[in-house]
Amino acid sequence: MVTLLAIISMTGIVVLQVFWFRKAFDVRERQFDQNVFTSLQRVGEQLLQINKQQIPNVRLVKQISSNYFVVSVNGEIDTKVLESLLTTDFIQHGLMLDFEYGVYDCNHQKLVYGNYVSFSDQVHDRPSRELPKWRNDLYYFTVNFPNKTNNLIGSMDIWLFSSLVLLMVVLFFSFALVTILRQKQLSDVQKDFVNNMTHEFKTPVSTILVTSRLLTKPEIQQQPGSIEHYSNMIQVEALRLKSQVERVLQVALSDQKQMEYKMEDIDFHECLEHAIASAKELVKEKDGTINTHLNAVNTSIRGDRMHLTNMIFNLLDNSIKYNRSNPIIDVITNNAGRRLEFTVTDNGTGISKKNSKRIFDQFFRVSTGDVHDVKGFGLGLHYVKHVVKDHGGKVKVQSELGKGTAITIILRQ
Repeated sequence: MVTLLAIISMTGIVVLQVFWFRKAFDVRERQFDQNVFTSLQRVGEQLLQINKQQIPNVRLVKQISSNYFVVSVNGEIDTKVLESLLTTDFIQHGLMLDFEYGVYDCNHQKLVYGNYVSFSDQVHDRPSRELPKWRNDLYYFTVNFPNKTNNLIGSMDIWLFSSLVLLMVVLFFSFALVTILRQKQLSDVQKDFVNNMTHEFKTPVSTILVTSRLLTKPEIQQQPGSIEHYSNMIQVEALRLKSQVERVLQVALSDQKQMEYKMEDIDFHECLEHAIASAKELVKEKDGTINTHLNAVNTSIRGDRMHLTNMIFNLLDNSIKYNRSNPIIDVITNNAGRRLEFTVTDNGTGISKKNSKRIFDQFFRVSTGDVHDVKGFGLGLHYVKHVVKDHGGKVKVQSELGKGTAITIILRQ
């Protein structure tokens, strides 16, 4: 709510600034137009006096557009005299803007371009276009201010300065707001991570405690089969707890750039076989299968055997976890030039386009609703990204919600 109110307030300030800037520009433009009318009226009257004609009681000047004016003069016009009168009168009225003028030739019934007059030291080429003709058969001359808008805005120093200051404030506010929202998002993700970690650690610890208490009971101690069963349960839960702790430590080290690699020439298919062997028990629990399509001929790469094996296992583990039942996982390898491509595809729940951009973020877990049926911390794919990046590789994701996911790892050879 506070963020929304802040956005509305800043938007209101910007709208007000634009409104008052426009108002100030309109006032400046009206003042300019009034000075132009007065100046052109005087020039028109001077031309009539030169031609010894009577000055009419009507206004000689008409504004055709924002920067285009027409002055009716019932008599021939000398362009040199006209330019001199215009320049002198504009200077007197403080109209130091470049202008161009034209004179209507009644004999040939066309508007003849006069000249481009500049008050600056810059040299201006004569425009190639013609000034627009006005529907009138009498003698008249036209004046056009091509840079009127830019000059008026340039003269509004205080307004430009205040707008610049406001723009800087808005940019700073936007940056601060984005930072706050990101921090809030990170806080929510970390909170979710703590909840998941509590659940993942509490379950095996509770199982170990309950099982160890059972082993102390005399009736259990007299049953060798029960002792073996409960001992196996303790071992499984202890290994599970050890695996979770190691995963957290691995990612912590990778974030601190302390991940150590023992680089050597290895057979990638061997790492693959070890990871699949570790994942087979997990996939059997869901009555699933892992199919291998090892098409790569050159499988030798330089890397860390342990981390690459863990990376493959994390991909398989994710494919198993994000599958309601009967997971079918395909593991494919191919050679592409001097690179080894490794792909894991599954028939799982899939990932939306929105989430596919974030699955490698630390602590991020794809939502499966309110039911906590997918175990983990959101660290597996984050670890995968780090290992692949440190080995000079790339990760590609293709997924469709409800139709499964394909993650491809490309490694240099």
